[in-house]
Amino acid sequence: MSDPLARIAAALERMSPPPMPVPDFGAADAFAWHTAPDRLEPVERVSRVDLSLLVGVNRARDILRANTEHFARGLPANNALLWGARGMGKSSLVKAIHAKVVEDGLPLKIVELSREDLPSVQRLLKHLRGASFRFILFCDDLSFSHDDQHYKSLKAVLDGGIEGRPENVILYATSNRRHLMPRDMIENERSTAISPSEAVEEKVSLSDRFGLWLGFHPCSQDEYLEMIRGYCDAHGLSIAEETLRAEAIEWQATRGARSGRVAWQFFTDLAARHGIAL
Repeated sequence: MSDPLARIAAALERMSPPPMPVPDFGAADAFAWHTAPDRLEPVERVSRVDLSLLVGVNRARDILRANTEHFARGLPANNALLWGARGMGKSSLVKAIHAKVVEDGLPLKIVELSREDLPSVQRLLKHLRGASFRFILFCDDLSFSHDDQHYKSLKAVLDGGIEGRPENVILYATSNRRHLMPRDMIENERSTAISPSEAVEEKVSLSDRFGLWLGFHPCSQDEYLEMIRGYCDAHGLSIAEETLRAEAIEWQATRGARSGRVAWQFFTDLAARHGIAL
């Protein structure tokens, strides 16, 4: 390509790609948002567990399910922050409740948005705002570091700016931190600022913008064993109770932790040893 104008035009095309085509939201119940270029990709098979297999989160389950059903029916509902112990089913609960609501006949979609793509959220909302469906915007494992400015993009979803949050969009986020940022970051802001309370307020108040705070705490040994027994029953794995208990406790001891994730990891190993495909 020898023509300078043609080269310039080609470069501009690469810098400003054509707008994303109108998504076909009828193609799936779940989508993943990607950028460069912007696109909503249908997810045909969502990685999830059945709602009945989530043990030890009954209160959070009931509150989030009711909130989701209200939203799916066009009633008022709150953005939700699921925070707390690692591996205790925060993201699993969101996906399981979405599946249950869809199973009950409500046309609810879920769109996964990664933390790294938060700056593009306004472009995503523009596509969702005009759709005839209702959407859970799901951001998993959300947290912010010292120099991270992505939280400002999240405020646009929660507060909505002058346009307001789209009436057909709700945000569910999971995090290991209640205030979405490390405690030492909060303390550092407080100790070095001229006005300590104001310095902390902007970042800490981010979590206050979620109408629902649902806490997840480490499970007891009985709950841990109940999770594993539930997986065994659901997948038709027969094993003596004494053997299951001894092996499960040994597995937990080698991991130095006890959670829903550890229970599933143990069951995965157990199922493989018994020749059961998951």
